[in-house]
Order: sequence, then C-alpha cells, then structure tokens
Amino acid sequence: MRLHEYTEQLLWSTLILYFIIAFEVLIMISPFAGFFYSVFNPVLLKLAAHPSTRWLSAFYLPHMILPADKLLRSIRIMGSILFVIGMALFFICAAQIYIAKFTKKGTVLAGLYSVIRHPQYLALCIAGMGLAILWPRMLTIVLWIVMIFVYYFLAKDEERRMLNAHRDTYEPFMKRTGMFLPRGLERLISPSSKVGKVMFGVGLSIIVLGGAFLLRAYTVNHLTLWTEGGNVAALAILPEDSFKMEHRMASILSLPEVRERIKEDKHYLVYFIPRDYIMQGMIAIQEKTGNSLTSIAR
Repeated sequence: MRLHEYTEQLLWSTLILYFIIAFEVLIMISPFAGFFYSVFNPVLLKLAAHPSTRWLSAFYLPHMILPADKLLRSIRIMGSILFVIGMALFFICAAQIYIAKFTKKGTVLAGLYSVIRHPQYLALCIAGMGLAILWPRMLTIVLWIVMIFVYYFLAKDEERRMLNAHRDTYEPFMKRTGMFLPRGLERLISPSSKVGKVMFGVGLSIIVLGGAFLLRAYTVNHLTLWTEGGNVAALAILPEDSFKMEHRMASILSLPEVRERIKEDKHYLVYFIPRDYIMQGMIAIQEKTGNSLTSIAR
C-alpha cells in the first residue's frame, strides 16, 4: 500500500472519531443518548481513570451551562460562526471541483484555488475548530491538532502526484499560491526548512493546548458556583438562577430526604437546573455512570 493510501486511511479514521466526539452534544439530547453512552462513556471513564489521560476527558469551556461571563459567551458564538464559515467554504470548493469534473475542464485553478492550493482542508480546519469550541473536550482539541498534521501530509502527497502528472500547469500554480494561506502571508509565518516546520508544528500544538488549559482555568474561575455546603458544590445552569441558588441551597441540603443521601466521605456536585431543561436526561446519564453525583431541579 502506498504512502498516500495510508495517509488517506488515517485521515478518514481521524475524521470519523472527531465527528463522533464533536457531535456528542447532538446525540446526548436525542432519544438514543443512552445507547451512545453505553459505548462511548466507558471510553471516557477509562481515560479518566488514569492521571496521564484524565485531562483528555475534561472540558476547557462551559458545555452544559450558559456562562454569565461575556468573554465565554463570545467564544461560544465564535464557535458557531467558525463552523458555519468552514462548512460553507468546504461546499463551495467541493462545487468547484465537481463542476470541473462534469465539464471536463481539468485541474481546478480558479476561484478560491487561485489563492490557496488546498482551501478544502483549510475549510475543514476552520469548521473543526468551531466544533471543538461548541463541544470543548480536551480530546476534541487534540484530535483537531492531529487533523491539521494529517491534512498537511496528505496535501504534500497530493502535490507530489500532481507534479508528476501535470508539472507544466501545476508547478507555476504552486509558485503563485500558498498551501493553506495566501502566499505572502504563508511565506511570512511559515518556515522553509524541515527543522523549522517541525518546530512550527510543535509550537502550534503547544499554543493550542496551552490556550485550552488557560481557558479551562478561566472557565472554572467564572462559573456560577455555590460552595458553602462542605462536601457539596452547586452549579447553576442559567446565570439568572444564581440568586435563587445562593438563597435556597442551604435549605435544600437541610431537608431530611436530602441529608439521608449525602455521605460525609464523598463529594457531590449539584446541578441547579430549570424544570424544562433540555439536557436533564444527559445529567441523569452522567449521574448513573458516576460523572455527576446528584442534581436538583428548581
């Protein structure tokens, strides 16, 4: 099997796993959430069982709550924008390719391809970042980094094959366009040597993962959290419920039926949620599998 075939297999394997994880948010509010988590949740619990992999199952942005912080809300909106832009660019590029195939015009060198040689890969990277923000597990952002490297090696292999088959037209095309960014910008930020490219890739990975950990720390510090119950902490799903949570949690914990369920040697996370909250089923699944210990609806 040739190198590009291995690369394509890796690409599709990564894409499938990435989109399964990224669309977890859609699956979890569906009637099939229980079936999905019967398979996927053991994987997350396995990752969480070991200190070296526990961080992969963690979130770096709010995922089931509406944050009160404006920065976190803006990042969430940006995730939706990036996803829509990325998918729109991808389908535009796909239309260019298939129109060229049906009309037998040969290699696509116009439109977006007149500026960037691989705009479809760039579009998928943009959409992938949007999805990583919308369902922000650390595992998702790691897979996004893997996808970038896979796209790079796949693009290099495609260019090698295009040069072998259409050197007269493709070589001038490569000289006037960038691989993933406009040529001028790409020459400014991308090193030319192999060592420089490796260092660039390592640096990019460190920046992305470091940014995710910083966002996680920022998120934790800006949660609508109540922690006056000793071994019980409460988290408000909606920021407008923070006042009710602050004034009701002590009374709730004093109820006999609640006190019976609280063990002194355990720690509890309570979700303070609206009665019509769409993801109550998801919280129930987490409670059953051990990710969440209890929940209280207002």
